[in-house]
Amino acid sequence: MALPFSASAQWFSSQRTFSLDDVTERARALAAKPYEAPVSNLPPVFANMQFADYMKIQPRQDRFEWRELGTPYRLNFYHQGMQFNAPVRINEINGTEVREIGYEAERFDFGNLSFDKNATSKLGYAGFRVLYPINQAGKWDEVMSLLGASYFRVIGKGQVYGLSGRGLALDTAPPGAEEFPRFKEYWVRRPAPQDKELVMYALLDSPRATGAYQFILTPGRDTTLDVQANIIYRDNVPMPGIAPLTSMFLYGPNQRWPEHLRNFRPAIHDSNGLAIQAGNGEWIWRPLNNPRAVAISSFQVENPKGFGLLQRGRSFHAYEDLKDRYDLRPSAWIEPQGSWGKGKVTLMEIPTADETNDNIVAFWTPDEPATKGKQMQFAYRMHWTTDERALHAADNAWVRQTFQTESEQYQPNLIRQADGSTALMVDFEGPVLAKLPPGTAPETKVSVNGNAQLIESSLQPNPVTQGWRLTLRVKVKDPAQPTELRAALAQGDKAISETWSFQIPPHPQAAAAAAAPAPTPASTAATQR
Repeated sequence: MALPFSASAQWFSSQRTFSLDDVTERARALAAKPYEAPVSNLPPVFANMQFADYMKIQPRQDRFEWRELGTPYRLNFYHQGMQFNAPVRINEINGTEVREIGYEAERFDFGNLSFDKNATSKLGYAGFRVLYPINQAGKWDEVMSLLGASYFRVIGKGQVYGLSGRGLALDTAPPGAEEFPRFKEYWVRRPAPQDKELVMYALLDSPRATGAYQFILTPGRDTTLDVQANIIYRDNVPMPGIAPLTSMFLYGPNQRWPEHLRNFRPAIHDSNGLAIQAGNGEWIWRPLNNPRAVAISSFQVENPKGFGLLQRGRSFHAYEDLKDRYDLRPSAWIEPQGSWGKGKVTLMEIPTADETNDNIVAFWTPDEPATKGKQMQFAYRMHWTTDERALHAADNAWVRQTFQTESEQYQPNLIRQADGSTALMVDFEGPVLAKLPPGTAPETKVSVNGNAQLIESSLQPNPVTQGWRLTLRVKVKDPAQPTELRAALAQGDKAISETWSFQIPPHPQAAAAAAAPAPTPASTAATQR
């Protein structure tokens, strides 16, 4: 029964506690009706706002939700503005009662923004933040942010925001037109003073899908987020993306920044590789690229044990960035719960010219078709961590870093000279390598696709890391085509490292040049002038 609470909030009382079943019922009801797109309610002053002005709108600490209740958590809210033009409804669950947390302009400090105060009277919240004393007792730090479509970010102790998770991705990879599902309503369970977890629910809506989500947030040195997703398809979806992650890779040692665009930072990225643990125990490491054209890679996996976008390399000197602290940005590791069956992990890499654009997407797609009327359920745990080594067992080595450079050969005068091929250096490390008996070298398993000639493969110990460095020299045959390389370390028939899976992306200009007709003398002269 609905009871009046105020003009901006209502209480709903029931004989049982609100749960994921309630959200699933709403998702099914939504799926049975035609999709209704959200409608903007923003006045021009907020709709036309620039990002710098939007950031001036900050929550007031004295108006945080639960500030007087003795709980270990606080909530504050994002104001509407810019592309966040339709409000989301946010509710509190307290026992068997549910109350909408109504919009109040007094929760915000608007800085020096100038506008008619009546302009906010019919606005709402665009999303919310979860705060918890993760770094220092009594200091309320953000540990989760939910803003825009179905995006969210999470951090653990000592971390700063980096890559994002999403509720669902639909037809992200071409040729389909990507659809961005939206969390339109949230429910947050009020925690008791002794609670270490925060339980939240979300209702997802999109032209071709609806969904009910349960999130259980557990802050810590590594923060975990347990996700239960019940997805109902309004229509057929060729490529649903389950547990999608979105990140940024601009450049790093495996793909240097062009010399004419100088930058003091050795690397700029939120993540530098895709890691996969297949159901059979095999590990795959795919270093990320910032390609010249959209690149899509798929890895067939049955019952994956995990996958994620990782930030390997925690030294500050790998980035030298005091402002953005890429060394403190977390990795996100997806640990499926139960059997997910057959499917694939897809990686999409998109060209970007700067670090403000997220250009990396990874997700799981089941082989089972996502057809109209079907409901699919997925459960997984997300680890937001800076301890990537802990993901591996002691008997499995991993790739510490990858370097790509022009191949050089020593001349008789000992001067190095480029020989026209590409050199790749792969550093493997891990306890299994450090414990090898002196004088014992692992075997190397190397393969390249038909677009490359393997000129040299050599392995040498790396005393600094107590690991091994693999050096490959390859000659790319056609720069307009992708070049794939794979390598792993083994002892006999047993792999003792993850599989390094690397792609040298195609060069579109090379393809265009190969397809273009030879210039006439006249056109050549015109170019020279």
